[in-house]
Amino acid sequence: MQNVKIPSLYNVISYETIGSTNGEAARLAALGEDLTPDGTLVWSLEQTDGRGRRGRDWQSPAGNLYTSLVLRPEVPLREAAQLGFVAALAVYDALGNIGPAGHQVHCKWPNDVLLNEKKVAGILLESHGGGNDQPADWIVLGMGLNVASHPEGTEFPSTSLRYEGFSNTLEETLSAYTRSFLSWSSRWLDQGFAPIRKDWRWRCIGRGKEIDVRLDNRTLRGVFEDIDEDGALLLRGDGNVQRITAGDVFFPAAGSRG
Repeated sequence: MQNVKIPSLYNVISYETIGSTNGEAARLAALGEDLTPDGTLVWSLEQTDGRGRRGRDWQSPAGNLYTSLVLRPEVPLREAAQLGFVAALAVYDALGNIGPAGHQVHCKWPNDVLLNEKKVAGILLESHGGGNDQPADWIVLGMGLNVASHPEGTEFPSTSLRYEGFSNTLEETLSAYTRSFLSWSSRWLDQGFAPIRKDWRWRCIGRGKEIDVRLDNRTLRGVFEDIDEDGALLLRGDGNVQRITAGDVFFPAAGSRG
């Protein structure tokens, strides 16, 4: 791998191939803070056992960006999910910094980033230990970004940077993401979730429109009213507002699914 220019606060551990960057980051994180400090970044050129949210497979051929970041923030575990919004904003800004003009980038609840209304990146958070009011022992923030290729036939349309006309290298993409994440995560640690929520709301897709939210055992339809102070989705339907903390969003009016 070529040298990549990223902030010195990161400790990069790179692989040609690995089963899962999240799995490796979790293994390293469990060794303790002395051996695996906050900011340890696992990066692999491909994954043989990549996974996405809710246990789904994440196709991981060479040419795309696969990273998992070990984080040890001194915040209650119940606030850890906010890091998904932090990472989405980081990807959003990174694409704006490296891409040509004229592209639409959106955040999609809860942890996806869309490029020209097609999925280009996904985020997966995992943690160990802690409690609602206690910090986790560690958090692993996985981020996969389609750079050179994207899967075909997915339920929600997907795309890649190369397909959309971006010419940046993997190293340039990683550099842009890590710099942007450092900025957004510092803001989150200093100011809390309020400014993250504010910026995510105007960058997101679907707010104020009718959506479907697929849960484990049913699908709800309503208007995407907002996200609350914890990042939960507020869905208005049948005169009530329902708070949803996990699910997959569909856009029925546009005929797309996710």
